[in-house]
Amino acid sequence: MRANTRVEELLRQEREAFGEARRIGEVSAAWAALEREHIIGQPYLAAHFRCHLSMLGFAIELRDWRELRGQILRLLLAPLGNASGRLPIGNTGRSNVSAFAPMEIPADLSAKIENTSPDAGENLQ
Repeated sequence: MRANTRVEELLRQEREAFGEARRIGEVSAAWAALEREHIIGQPYLAAHFRCHLSMLGFAIELRDWRELRGQILRLLLAPLGNASGRLPIGNTGRSNVSAFAPMEIPADLSAKIENTSPDAGENLQ
């Protein structure tokens, strides 16, 4: 399944937030943006895989070996989860949470995601 243009815009916003936070050294904000990107992109294999690659790269940059190992595992699991349709909705994609645990989607993000259905209006808020 390919992300629609509204989803692609949400992914772009989080990718930009990650880049800016990373540029100014705000590690927590950078991870938060990647986590939000993961929540949005998880149903779409290419976006899901790309997010885990970004998480892996950031873990390498930070020399966070625990996160690196977790991302390698998730890169192996992501295609299987997408192919089987067994994805833990809301999961942030980080190694500090179970790769199989569904999580609550942040309220602001949930509202934006709900507006990405084909029948939704153009305003993502």
